[in-house]
Amino acid sequence: MFVRTVNSKTKNGPTEYVQLCHNYWDPKTKTSKTKVLQSLGRADSLDVKGIKRLINSLSRLLPEDEGAEVRSESELGEKFQYMGSRDIGGSWLLDQLWRKLEIGKVLETLLSNRAHQIPIERLIFSMVANRALAPSSKLHIEHWASEESYIPGLEKVESQQLYRAMDVLLEASEEIQEKVFFSVANLFNLEVDLLFLDTTTTYFEISDEDEDLRKRGYSKDERPGLPQVVIAFAVTRDGIPVRCWAWPGNTSDQDILEEVKKDLNAWKLGRVIMVQDTGFNSDENRKTLQTAGGHYIIGEKLRRGSKGKAAEALSAKGKFTKTEDGLEIKDVTIGGDGEARRRYVVVRNPEAAKYEKERREDILKETETRLEKLKQLDGEPHKKEACKLRAHSAFGRYIRQTKTGKLRLNKAKIKQEEFFDGKFLLSTSDETISAKDVVKGYKQLFEVERVFRDLKHVIDIRPVYHRLSDRIQSHILLCWLTMLMIRIAERESGKTWFQIKKILSPLTVGILKCSKGEVFQLNPINLEQKRLFSDLKIEAPKRLLKFPDFKKG
Repeated sequence: MFVRTVNSKTKNGPTEYVQLCHNYWDPKTKTSKTKVLQSLGRADSLDVKGIKRLINSLSRLLPEDEGAEVRSESELGEKFQYMGSRDIGGSWLLDQLWRKLEIGKVLETLLSNRAHQIPIERLIFSMVANRALAPSSKLHIEHWASEESYIPGLEKVESQQLYRAMDVLLEASEEIQEKVFFSVANLFNLEVDLLFLDTTTTYFEISDEDEDLRKRGYSKDERPGLPQVVIAFAVTRDGIPVRCWAWPGNTSDQDILEEVKKDLNAWKLGRVIMVQDTGFNSDENRKTLQTAGGHYIIGEKLRRGSKGKAAEALSAKGKFTKTEDGLEIKDVTIGGDGEARRRYVVVRNPEAAKYEKERREDILKETETRLEKLKQLDGEPHKKEACKLRAHSAFGRYIRQTKTGKLRLNKAKIKQEEFFDGKFLLSTSDETISAKDVVKGYKQLFEVERVFRDLKHVIDIRPVYHRLSDRIQSHILLCWLTMLMIRIAERESGKTWFQIKKILSPLTVGILKCSKGEVFQLNPINLEQKRLFSDLKIEAPKRLLKFPDFKKG
C-alpha cells in the first residue's frame, strides 16, 4: 500500500490529486496492476485533520509502542517542544544485567514487609550505575540521575533518599552476596571451586580515627598518615568478584583469613581452593586456609624467605616439564606424612630468565666500570663516590667489601642471582590438583590485581568521605556491585569497559513535550550497539520508552 499523486487537466488548469493505492497481481494478464483504494482529494486542499484521524485509527492495530510512535509522529509540529536528552546506553545495559542476576528481586523480597515510601531498589541501582559510568558524590547523583542519565523506573532522586537506600543495602548485604554468588555461578556457568583472595586499602580524607573502621595501618596507597580501611575480594578464575569484606585499617592477615574462611564455609561450597600471593604466606595463615577441608595455592618468597623446605624444593633434583605456554614446571614434595609434608611446584620462565640475565650483565658491566674509576687503596677510608656506589640500589647489591676495605664484585651473590633467574615457587595443600593447574591458578591472580586497579581508577573508590562505619561499608558494597557488573559485561562481550562505554555513548533518549504529555524517544540503535546487546544476551531498549495516552483528549 502506498500514496501517489496524479495530475489531471481541469478548466482551471492542471490539478494534482492524492490517492491511497495498492498493487495486486492480475493472473489473467500476468502483470502487476494498481488499484485506487481511496481518493484523498486535491493536494493543495487536503483534509490534514482527517488524515491524522485515519493514521491514529490504523495505528491501533500495531503493537503498543510502535503504535504510540506512529501517533506521536502524526502529532508532530508546533504542539511538540524539544526538552533535551539523556544518556541511556550504559545505564540500560547495567540495568539488564542487574535484573539478570536478580539483585533487584532479592531487594524487593527483603523489603516486601516494609512500608518504604521511596523506591529503594531503584535508588541502589542508580548509585551502582553512577559508579560505573560517571563516579560522583551522592549530592551530584541527584542531578545526574534526574537530568543527565536515564535510569529505568526512576524519575527523580534526592540525596537523603540515597543515604536511606545505603542503610538498607547494608542490612541486606549477606543475602545479596550469597544470591549473587550462586546466580553468577549458574547463569554464566562459572567454576567457583577455585577462588582468589587479595586485599587492598583505601584511605579517608578526614584525619581522625574512630572505634570501628577508620584505623591507621600499613597503607597500600602509600598514605600512612591517614586512617584507612582494609578491603578484600573473593574473585573467580574469570576475574569476577563474588564477595567482599571490609575491616579496620590495622587488621592482621590472620584475622582476615579466619573471617573469610568462616563466611565461605557457611555457603557450603564443597572444596574451595584459595589462591594467594606471598604476602599471606605464614604458618598460621596456611593452617587457617585448610580449615573445614579447604585448600590453598600460595606463592613462596625466593630471595628473602628461601630457606628450609622452600630452599630444599628449589634445589631438588628432577626434570622440568614444558607447558603449552612455554613455562617449565617441576612438582616437588618435601617431608614425610602429615603436617610436615609440603608440596611445591617450581616454575621457570625461559623468557624471563633470559631477560634477567641480560639485564644483570648490563648492570655488572657498568658496576665494574665504576669500580675501576674509584682508584682504591688498601686501608684508606672510602671516598664519597665509593660510599655512594655501595649504597646504590642497582649496583650496590653486587658489591662486597674486602677485609682491607676495598670494594669488589660479589661473585657469590652473582651466582645466587643466576640460580633464581626466571623462577618462582608455589606451594599447595591439595594433592589432587595437577601441577599445571596450580601454576595456571596462581597466574590468574593478575585478574584479582586488575579488579583492585579498576576499583581505584575506574570507579573511584578512594578517597572515602563518609564518616559513619555503616556508610563506609555500604559504599564498599556499592563499589563491589559495580565491579561485578563491569566484569560480567567484559567477560560476556569480550570487550573492555572503556570500549563498551564508547560504543554505547552515542545512544541517547530525546524528550519531547506536547499538550498530552511527554514522549521519550531513542535515536536509532546502530549495528555495533545491536551486536553488543546480542553478545550480552540482553534486550535492546525500545524506540519509545515513554509516551502519553493519545486516546484521551
